[in-house]
Amino acid sequence: MGYETYLKDLLRPMRLYELDEGYGALELQALGGFMDELCADSDHAGRESILATAEDTGLDGWGSILAFYPASGSVEEVRAALAALIRIDGGSFTESALNATIRGIGVSAAVKESAIPQTVEVSFPGVKGVPDDFATIQARVELIIPCHLNIVYVFKVFTWADLEAGFKSWAALETVGTWAGLEGQ
Repeated sequence: MGYETYLKDLLRPMRLYELDEGYGALELQALGGFMDELCADSDHAGRESILATAEDTGLDGWGSILAFYPASGSVEEVRAALAALIRIDGGSFTESALNATIRGIGVSAAVKESAIPQTVEVSFPGVKGVPDDFATIQARVELIIPCHLNIVYVFKVFTWADLEAGFKSWAALETVGTWAGLEGQ
C-alpha cells in the first residue's frame, strides 16, 4: 500500500475532503508519491548503513574508511572481507585471528609464528613460486600484521622430486616452455 492510499484511508472517515477527484485528490497523489520516494530512499539508506545488508554505496563507504578496499569479487566476499578488517583490534593479533583476517580480505596466505623471536612467516598454500600481484598482497599483509613483528615470506619452490613426479622425461619438461608455465603446473 502506497502513501497516497494510506493518506486517503486516514482522511476518509472525517468526510471533510474530496479524496477521489479534484484538487484534494491531486494533492494527496503528489504528497503520497513524494512520501513513497522518501520511504524508498530511507529503506535504501538503512540497508546500505549496515554491513550485513550493504550492496553498493554502503560497501564503498565502509571501504573508504579502511586502509584498502578488499580484493574479493562477490558482494558476500566483500562484506566478509570488510567485516574481517573491522574486527581488527588490540586482541586480534593471535595467530588464528591474523589468519582469519588475512583469509577474510581475500588474500590466500597463511601466517605462522617463526622459531625466530618477534617474527612471523607468511606462506601461500597451493601457490608455487611468487603469487601473482605479490606487491599488492605484501602491502595488505603488512597493514594487518602488527608493526613490531618481522615478516618473512615463504614461497614454495620446485624440488627435483616435484619435477620427477610431474614430468617423466626431459622432452615432457621442455613442452612447458617457460618458468612461469612450470609454476602454473
